[in-house]
Amino acid sequence: MVGDNLSKVELNTIDDLKTDLQKVITSEVKVVSEKEAFPEHGTVFILGTPTSNALIQELAIQKNINLSTEIPGSRGGIWAKVNHKNHKNAIVIGGSDLQGLQYAIYDYSKDVLGIDPLEYWTGKTASKIDNEAVFNFTAKTIAPPKVPPVLAYFENDVDELANYRGKLLEYDWETYTEMIDALVRMRYNAIQLFDMLGRPEFFIRPEYKKLKPDYQIDIDYIEKMIDYAQLKGMKVAVDFALGYQIHPMSADKADCWKTYKEDWLDAWRYYFEKTPLAKTDIFILRPRHQVWDWKYESTCGESKIDVFNEVYAAFGKLVDEYKPNASKVLVCYSDGMEMWNEGFRPPTDWTVLWSDHGFGDFEHLPNTTDNYEFGTYMHAGYWLNHTVHNPYPNKVETIMKEMFETYNADKFCLVNGQNFRPFLLNLEAYSAVCNNPDTFNADAFYKDWTSRYFSEAAAHHAIASMKYLHEAQEGRKGYVEHLWEIREAVSYLSNAPIRRPGKTPIPFDYKRVIGDYETTEHVAKNVQKALTEAEQGYQIEATDFYHAYVLLPAQLYNDLIAFETTLHSMTKLKNQFEKSKNVTFLNEAKALLPSAKAQLDVIYKHRASGDLDDKWKDWYAIKNRRQNNGFPTNDMLSAIKENLNKITP
Repeated sequence: MVGDNLSKVELNTIDDLKTDLQKVITSEVKVVSEKEAFPEHGTVFILGTPTSNALIQELAIQKNINLSTEIPGSRGGIWAKVNHKNHKNAIVIGGSDLQGLQYAIYDYSKDVLGIDPLEYWTGKTASKIDNEAVFNFTAKTIAPPKVPPVLAYFENDVDELANYRGKLLEYDWETYTEMIDALVRMRYNAIQLFDMLGRPEFFIRPEYKKLKPDYQIDIDYIEKMIDYAQLKGMKVAVDFALGYQIHPMSADKADCWKTYKEDWLDAWRYYFEKTPLAKTDIFILRPRHQVWDWKYESTCGESKIDVFNEVYAAFGKLVDEYKPNASKVLVCYSDGMEMWNEGFRPPTDWTVLWSDHGFGDFEHLPNTTDNYEFGTYMHAGYWLNHTVHNPYPNKVETIMKEMFETYNADKFCLVNGQNFRPFLLNLEAYSAVCNNPDTFNADAFYKDWTSRYFSEAAAHHAIASMKYLHEAQEGRKGYVEHLWEIREAVSYLSNAPIRRPGKTPIPFDYKRVIGDYETTEHVAKNVQKALTEAEQGYQIEATDFYHAYVLLPAQLYNDLIAFETTLHSMTKLKNQFEKSKNVTFLNEAKALLPSAKAQLDVIYKHRASGDLDDKWKDWYAIKNRRQNNGFPTNDMLSAIKENLNKITP
């Protein structure tokens, strides 16, 4: 039973509950109005808020339930069993407000009906229950999240997720909507759109132009994406950078504010007046180059702190003009933190987000919050490890609690999820610590999360494997970082510079390789331990999701490190030859080429086979991988062989 004043978002959430019920019970499920006659038979769910459902308001006035707009408060809700009109044990699922109702409904689906909030992504389906099982709960108050008012997901570096099926560089509709649905169930209440607005790389960088030469943003599709997120109760955040294909500004106008100020302002006005970005709820800006994601270095002698003091005031006035009372957020990414500590200050109605270094830690900390509303920008995944996740619930616990307690950085949390699917664990950990930092415990979270999907014995190995995988990535090392290290080794072995589109070639140099030896050995030891633990768990529980989330990441990383280690052995031998002129070293290096070839074949094989579930076919396919740091090829090995033969005396 629903109220007559329910919103579209409320009805959508209630439809989700209806769908969840239909998955686990065999009875018919109907949605009816509170104004209809109260049902005499069947199980009745009374759903809504005190302002949307008069029945709930009536039950509250009669003290049958303890719910109001103040109790438990914004984003809080209840479950209760009530007797109403001689109908015993009707179920009330209510919220103090819309989001409180959402949390109450989705928690009920998870805890009582057994619906996995990540069902689409994990493949875990709920078991059938009898009708009486819907009453298997104790009356409960769902407390509002303690921090923050906004928990936002950043869709950044998602071109693998957008490529694995459907159109290149564009979400297929099922993937996008299932991602939004999962985020809402994890209590994310905002999404920052970025890649899908047409980031400059997609239509400017040669690698992407080769991948999709006819790339063209679909503005109607963007609007459809915004509308769906808002229908699910999520606010839409947008970084109003000026390089998107939706309306790109020339990059040569982005490094001199005083000359091109009006061009900047006109571009922003165009966003407001001519594009779906007018529907933005949260306006984000970074104090950086406004076309490319790099430092602002003025070509006309400006102080970048003075520039952005002006920029934030000017852009803030535009927001106030077009969207009064909308939220404005400064993300102090990279050098933005240094600028803050050196005196950069936006107007005081901006919320300030402090940025981690990509792997959950902070290289810089604020020397003052200066009484601004403060929050954080964190990474569940980072571009250096977007293929293989870096699981770190323990880091989430210690770092976030420190930020809450020391800096009151609890007003906003933006979480970068990269291409989403590999980073479910960290994404949920950030949600959990924000929901209640007082009770969040990383070890308990690990145990609860893995026990949702695996038996106790398999979960033990899964946790051990993921902890070793985290250790392997100590010092901001990740799968993609090793792709660069491999290019350095290949460059030295083939006596060829590293060529990068649009950039100056990097000369081959043995010194570039030396620094990679020690860290790669450290990674190799931990990745091998991660793989061993994963294989032991898989012997206990050979499920598709265990393979996808525990075994395959360790396997892919181990494959790459084995290949890199062989290349390092070859570089050492080549260097010994160069020092001694003893051809034996060169011959030993050449003798390793067949091993390197076999290892590269394994890398391609495991990435091509990928997941066991056909739904995720091509997820790790090389053709769909992100166009960053290149990828080793057989042509590289041929170039090495040719060079080693050429320099043999």
